[in-house]
Amino acid sequence: MHQSDAARTPCLVPSRAVGRVAAFRAVCDDPRMGEPASSPPRPPGVERVLALVRARLPDADPTALAAVVREILSAERARLTDGGAPAPVASLAGSAVARVLAFADAGAEGGPVPPRVVNATGVVLHTNLGRAPWPAAAIAAASAAASAYGYLELDEVTGRRGVRFRAAEEHLAALTGAEAGLVVANAAAALLLAVGLAGRRGAVVVSRGELVEIGGGVRIPEVVARAGARLVEVGTTNRTRAADFEPPLADGRARVVLRVHPSNFALTGFTETADLAEVAAMAHRHGALVVDDLGSGALLDTAAFGLAHEPTPSERLVAGSDVVVFSGDKLVGGPQAGLIVGRADLIARLRRDPLARAMRPDKAILAGVAATLGLYRAGRAVADVPVWRSIARTPDELRARAEAVAAAAGPHVRAVQVESAVGGGSLPGQTLPSAGVAVRAASASRLAAALRRAPVRVLARIEGDLLVCDLRTVEPEDDALLVRRLTLLSGL
Repeated sequence: MHQSDAARTPCLVPSRAVGRVAAFRAVCDDPRMGEPASSPPRPPGVERVLALVRARLPDADPTALAAVVREILSAERARLTDGGAPAPVASLAGSAVARVLAFADAGAEGGPVPPRVVNATGVVLHTNLGRAPWPAAAIAAASAAASAYGYLELDEVTGRRGVRFRAAEEHLAALTGAEAGLVVANAAAALLLAVGLAGRRGAVVVSRGELVEIGGGVRIPEVVARAGARLVEVGTTNRTRAADFEPPLADGRARVVLRVHPSNFALTGFTETADLAEVAAMAHRHGALVVDDLGSGALLDTAAFGLAHEPTPSERLVAGSDVVVFSGDKLVGGPQAGLIVGRADLIARLRRDPLARAMRPDKAILAGVAATLGLYRAGRAVADVPVWRSIARTPDELRARAEAVAAAAGPHVRAVQVESAVGGGSLPGQTLPSAGVAVRAASASRLAAALRRAPVRVLARIEGDLLVCDLRTVEPEDDALLVRRLTLLSGL
């Protein structure tokens, strides 16, 4: 076909199709062809940001810096994808530098150490806040142990390997009247190790009223099973007598009687608990042992502070228990640890158990526990152990402080009488008369949230439409800080 013929040939393509073809050609001719219409901007390259970071931190390991920069750029890429504006390169480098410095400074805001909190809840052993603070002596001892070499397992006379640092265990024996003591990682570890005295596939007899959950979802039957022993239940939930223990002991089914103190709940009404001395005498007649889990394990008489009497390790040993286990960080008030006291031969067996090595605390914890127990032996527990200092505060003392805080904070704050709890699974239902301040705000929950997020966090409690700060768990030197916080946030 000649060109002239082609020119005279009529178009057979519909007009709408011609329009689509033209549009398609226009897109194909566009120099941006192949790029998404809304492609987000890209963050700068790793090397570009890393160069600025290296200049600020010349002594830091380059590999570690590169890893932090990649994290920063990954977050920036996600932000740009969400429609954010690109951040300057210098700003990204600054963020990377700040993160590296926070990693290096454990005390920096946002660093790995939990932020400091003023506990204004009135709960002395607040589990969510790490229970009670350590005594100053324990902090100093742990810091000294962690900051230098020490004779942890070396005999300074012979220069050879010796027994592991035993100061805490010597204090334990002296304070409880036990033949020997052992410190492990926590109370659950202490219980697991002690139950192991039943032997592989041995039986442990427990009252049904003491098959409790000890925290963190861990239950006594599970602890017994994990120790490789069999559980023999006796009695009923509400009533167990000494005679209930006789059958499994007499026929040799059980070699260990486990007594569990129901630290975190109280059973009332038609109840009966077997007398420990009677059960222990029966167990010993049949060649069995008594392991006693005291939970909190007070070393002072709680009744002297207006609370119900909490059995002490020394009382349980006198009553016939062969081994007693309890916590180091509840009513003892020191670092988290499991404390075991009892017969020397049984403590020696526990020390030789292969599990004991997996459960042993490090040198800093051992030093902190030893320093805490040393305060008890020196008669300084009430003055120097924070948990007992809080428990021992009198209502009159607390009322005077509350009135001073209320007067300084302003007319929206008033002094009130409140009740404090010991907490930490100790002394359930027991409270102490206390005093604090109450704030009536437009929103008590919003005020509480603002206090939780302040530079120095304050954790209070809400009662109705009031925000209440119980001063029993606030150190006197923090009263001024509490006044500043309440004054600044009074408009919420």
